[in-house]
Amino acid sequence: MSDTIGRLRWVIPEGYIPPKSHGPAPEFTSHEAFCVLNTNFEDAHLNVTIFYADREPVGPYCLTVPARRTRHFRFNNLEKPAPIPEGTSYSSLIESDVPVIVQHTRLDSRQSKNALLSTIAYPCAD
Repeated sequence: MSDTIGRLRWVIPEGYIPPKSHGPAPEFTSHEAFCVLNTNFEDAHLNVTIFYADREPVGPYCLTVPARRTRHFRFNNLEKPAPIPEGTSYSSLIESDVPVIVQHTRLDSRQSKNALLSTIAYPCAD
């Protein structure tokens, strides 16, 4: 298995944490998430920066994905340096010290018929 699969920088230009949920928590709590696959033989250290339309960026949120593992992170659970407000549009930049793959997912459970969206993040040139 190659240890160079992926990119160092990824962008998710669309972000929005729905302020309401329908169904039992935490499974059906409306959320935004990103999944990171690290195929490397060393840990991936991530810095996530959040951009807003009406205020300065916030970050970095410092996260780790162990070597040859995958991790899911909910934007709802990012707290330091500041929680991401619900009901507010944002974008994210994810930077890693080793190449990784990033996928974006949103669960919108504001009504009883849930909607799930998932797409690959935008890979930036290294």
